Amino acid sequence: MAARLALSITVSGLSRLYGADLAGLVELARMADDLGVDQIALPDHVAMGRRLDRYPYGPFPLPLEEPWPEPLTTLAAMAGATRRVRLATGVLIAPLRTPLLLAKTAATLDVLSGGRLDLGVGVGWQEEEYAASGVPFAERWRRLEDGLRACRALWRDAPASFRSATVSFEEIWCLPRPVQPGGVPIWLGVALGPRNVERVAELGAGWMPMDSRPAALREGLARLRPALARAGRDPAGLGVRAHAPIVRGEGGRPDLDAALAALPELAAAGATIASFALGVYAASRAEVRPFLERLAKAAGR
Repeated sequence: MAARLALSITVSGLSRLYGADLAGLVELARMADDLGVDQIALPDHVAMGRRLDRYPYGPFPLPLEEPWPEPLTTLAAMAGATRRVRLATGVLIAPLRTPLLLAKTAATLDVLSGGRLDLGVGVGWQEEEYAASGVPFAERWRRLEDGLRACRALWRDAPASFRSATVSFEEIWCLPRPVQPGGVPIWLGVALGPRNVERVAELGAGWMPMDSRPAALREGLARLRPALARAGRDPAGLGVRAHAPIVRGEGGRPDLDAALAALPELAAAGATIASFALGVYAASRAEVRPFLERLAKAAGR
């Protein structure tokens, strides 16, 4: 039914699922690896401010007290407990990390995992998070571009040199290099304004849309294909990680079978990966494995 799409689990709802025992995330990774899930994706917040009302995509779904484990650190622990599942961020707020350290950390994780890292990045939405990190919020897009270009230079060259408005270096060695040819795949979690179309075309191995409805995917890909062609890239090579639809059944409970039945339409619209939010389908730690087993079985894994 869903064989055309890779299956990804976005880890959410940690306080409800694991409480203070966040080492349970490693257990989750082992289960996903064993059951045939294709990817585990971790979201990111370095810190949370009080103004959740400024969240631009509707009511913020989690409380201020929700834990947000640092994604690359957590994925490193998962890498040591797994063999085949891909390890992703979705999204890492890249401008909050210095490019040199981000390049080093991502490359090291890629090597340790045997080339299984997908680096999903974006700029976030909280001014407070930037202020607390000492990074100007107004410069977030420039820092994202400059930082990702710097990472690519560091993954490609030794010694590496790079110059931009926000980061520059000359003749430095930053090793190890990533295992994956061309460096760690960068996935951009962005809405497709004109500038973001060009960012994806230049920098993105994949696109993570804000709106995953099939019509929105088709519209977005129609805008991306000409930009990819102008950049000398084959549009067919772009990955698209879309959110599986959340279908509510009796009593408002999420209907996994209905969500799975909708995946062929996502694939037809251009998605290559369908992402399921773990916290939507598992209300407790005991429900995590049954959810993964149902997902894998229904998808023919």
